[in-house]
Amino acid sequence: MTQTIPKTNRIESIDVLRGVVMVIMALDHVRDYFHYGSFFNDPTNLETTTPMLFFTRFITHYCAPVFVFLAGTSAFLYGSKKTKGELFKFLFTRGLWLIFLEVVVNNLIWTFDLSYSIQIFQVIWAIGASMIFLSFLIYLPKKVILGMGLLIIFGHNLLDGIVMQGQSLQDIVWYILHQEQRMHLNPNYTIVLKYPLVPWIGMMALGYCFGQLYSKGFDATIRKNWLLNMGFASIGLFFLLRSLNLYGDLVPWSMQDTTTKTIMSFFSLTKYPPSLLYFCITLGPSLLFLYAFESTKNKLTDFFLVFGRVPLFYYFLHVFVIHVFAIMGILIFGGDWHKMILTAESFSSKSLSNYGYSLFVVYLVWIGIVLLLYPLSKKYMLYKANNKDKWWLSYL
Repeated sequence: MTQTIPKTNRIESIDVLRGVVMVIMALDHVRDYFHYGSFFNDPTNLETTTPMLFFTRFITHYCAPVFVFLAGTSAFLYGSKKTKGELFKFLFTRGLWLIFLEVVVNNLIWTFDLSYSIQIFQVIWAIGASMIFLSFLIYLPKKVILGMGLLIIFGHNLLDGIVMQGQSLQDIVWYILHQEQRMHLNPNYTIVLKYPLVPWIGMMALGYCFGQLYSKGFDATIRKNWLLNMGFASIGLFFLLRSLNLYGDLVPWSMQDTTTKTIMSFFSLTKYPPSLLYFCITLGPSLLFLYAFESTKNKLTDFFLVFGRVPLFYYFLHVFVIHVFAIMGILIFGGDWHKMILTAESFSSKSLSNYGYSLFVVYLVWIGIVLLLYPLSKKYMLYKANNKDKWWLSYL
């Protein structure tokens, strides 16, 4: 017998949006493990990419900003039923837990390297650290939190000119805050600081304030007007600032030898750290999505809803399964599966430089993995919904 999705007080449109970006995220991670040259080539490099590869990467840009923004929104909604002290404890401890999961679990399933010779600090780390910062910010008036969030998002690109290259304590602190960096501490140990924190803290702060629109008793018509206006304003600001080419992203766009390449240059935005324009073009359409799906409920939204309600479970599961499938692919075609044990040495030797499949295969594998993980994700979602008394489930 088919189990229906239980009724809850959760806001379905938010969970559906989160589910959509979680499914899209899997496409990017399948590309990481399956596409030819993905371990060493940038899919946004205009000299080597194709339009299909470029926009395959571009659509996945929506994942991290929406994930972080809605994590802030969820924090507000959780806190609306708790005291400030209870919310502080939850955010602080969950932030520490996420950082632990990033270092110990996420690095292992991404690399399968038991020696942990390469440590990559990715989105789970950024969410965890931002939650810790937010746990202190919640004691400030909401207008102050909003102002700080806007100041960070709009102003952090002024810091782009500060570039460090060393490995002193000052340099490392800067890498953590605002500069993506790969540090080779020795030939057998590498740290990759992929998600500098400053802009992500600002995004989570904005998401926290955004939660006010979904507070109990808030007029739905007013909320939809806000969503519509903020969505179009964000998109409009992107096109205005990007056209002026003066501020908002580390890399200006330029006219290319073809119209297609010029369009790709226009939409080639900085993610590490995420620029103001990167946030504008990802957050704007996401707000319009919430506007459009405010009251929509059908089989398709129910499908995405499942992933949106178990994001952490799905995240770790899908990375593990993708990595296992990549090893299976190598075995099927007679290659050396040990190459898929990703170590600091394997990146320096470029042992995977000739590995990979076509983009068509990437899309097939992506669809297959999403469909494979749906029943498991739904089963876990139902378990969580029917066991709300188990406090530890809120950390998973």
